Parts: sequence; structure tokens; C-alpha cells
Amino acid sequence: MIAAVDQRLEQPKAPVTPRTKTIVVSGASGLVGSALCQEIENRQWSARRLVRRNSISGLPNSIPWNPEIGSLNFTGLSGTDAVVHLAGENIASGRWNAAKKLRIRDSRVIGTHRLCKSLASMPNPPRVLVCASAVGYYGERGDQPLTEAELPGRGFLPEVCTHWERATQPAVDAGIRVVNLRIGVVVSPDGGALKQMLLPFQFGLGGKIGSGRQYWSWISLRDLVRSILFAVEGESLTGPVNAVAPGAVTNSEFTRVLGRVLRRPTLFPLPGFMARLVLGEMADELLLASIRVAPEQLQKHGFEFEHPDLETALRAVLHRELPSQK
Repeated sequence: MIAAVDQRLEQPKAPVTPRTKTIVVSGASGLVGSALCQEIENRQWSARRLVRRNSISGLPNSIPWNPEIGSLNFTGLSGTDAVVHLAGENIASGRWNAAKKLRIRDSRVIGTHRLCKSLASMPNPPRVLVCASAVGYYGERGDQPLTEAELPGRGFLPEVCTHWERATQPAVDAGIRVVNLRIGVVVSPDGGALKQMLLPFQFGLGGKIGSGRQYWSWISLRDLVRSILFAVEGESLTGPVNAVAPGAVTNSEFTRVLGRVLRRPTLFPLPGFMARLVLGEMADELLLASIRVAPEQLQKHGFEFEHPDLETALRAVLHRELPSQK
């Protein structure tokens, strides 16, 4: 009888199936958003997409959203664990003028504020909001190492980022855990700075921009997606978080490494005055500003980068193997 009882006690327990997370993503059709949704689904979670069109747009699990008037379908948000807010006017899609700068600012500040007010008004809001920001928050700082504790810099992008992050306050007041992810240069051949650089570099026409001494704080697309989901799951992570790799490099070093990976010379610099002539104000804030950012909060909370150095990242995204060690 005792043996029978012991046998019952020793029977293995049924495995516990992890609960599926439901994550709503704005900007889901963009470079980062599309990669994020793919990773969410790879993890067997559910991705719902906030779209400015109605659900017949072709995007699966889409939720209609009109940020201009704050209209949001709450039914589609029911049961949501987290919202990742990535939507905003592309800052590098054209020369900045007054109208373009207004769209850049309003699409981030007003859109974010209205989304956060909508989330705050829900009877059962999501427990976490991860909202994009940018390392442009810090502005030109030379070679000064920058952590999340630093104050904003001066200029158009620092002003936009400051108001962008403040726009999440209604969600904070509602008890939603908010992470403001200050994203660096995203390393991917499918978009951003690297996509624009690849063609001239592949033809051997690449080179440093301006003096080349300005720091570029970068992160691979893969690590950015992983850091977003790390922020979703990290219960103690809150407030500003620098989404950059630990190895910030100067533009000259970025140029040398990219040339080495592509096996192409990098002998054709783009002078600063020429960059300003072509791009105007955008050149100073996006290409010529030196912003040396450290991922202090991510590392403090245990995030491990798959691509901690630039050459590893570039070889991974460009599918270039290390040269033979013969």
C-alpha cells in the first residue's frame, strides 16, 4: 500500500505550457516593425498591428487606428499584454524644411500622446508600453560617453525626442510600465543608413563623412528586435533605455570596417560642406553629429548582445564570412 502511494507521488508532473503573449505593434510595416512582428510570431506569440487603414489592408490581425483624431479600436486591444509604438514620419526620407520638420515632430509627439491617452482610458490597459525614441535625444556631444542619465542636447532632434518621451506621460499616470527606447543607427541592408551606403561602397566609392571623428552609436536590427522584446518582458526595466550596441565607433572606423567586410577600398570621403549642401540641416544632426552612447540599462539588466561589435554585426547582416585564417 505504501509502495503504491509512493509510486503515485513520484509520477512526473505534466509540463507547463508558457502563456502566449499578445503584443500590439504600431509602425508594423516599417523596417523594425516588420522584423519585430516576425520575431513575435517565431516565438509563437500573437502580433497585432495598428494600422492607419482599415483591416482590409492585407496586414493580418490589424487594428484600425487614426492618430490624427485619436480614434482607436479598443476591441482589437482586448487581452493585450504589451504595446510597441514605432510609428512616425521617416526623418531621412527627404530634405528638411518647415513642413517636413512639423510632420516629423507631430507624428511622434501628437501621435504618441493620443495613443497613450487611449491606452490610459482602457478598463484593462496593457501592462507595458515600449515607445521608440532615438539617440538624437543627446545631440552633438563630441567623444563624451552618454548614459540614460544625461540631459538632452540642443537642436531639432533633441527637442523632438524630449517631447516624444514626455508624450508617454498619460500611460505612466495610468500605471502602465513605460520604456522609452533610444534607438541608434540600425544596421540592416534593408533600410536606414547602411542601405544608403552599400551601393557606393560596393563600387569602391565609399569613404568617411566629414572629419570622420564623429561617433556613430549603432545596433544590429536583430539585437534591436531582441532588446524590444527584452523590454517587454523585463519587469524592472522602465524609463529611458539606450538601444545601442556597446561598441560605438567613429564614422572613420565604421567606414574602414564596412570596406573590410565588403573587400572594397574606402578612398572617397564626403566632405562636411558637401553633405550640408545636399542634405541641409539633416546632415548636421544625422550624419555629422557625434553621439557616443552606452547601453547602460540594457547591460545592467542582463541583456546579452548577439552582435556586440561592428564587424560581427556587418558580417552577419551582409552574410560575409570571416577571411580564411591560413
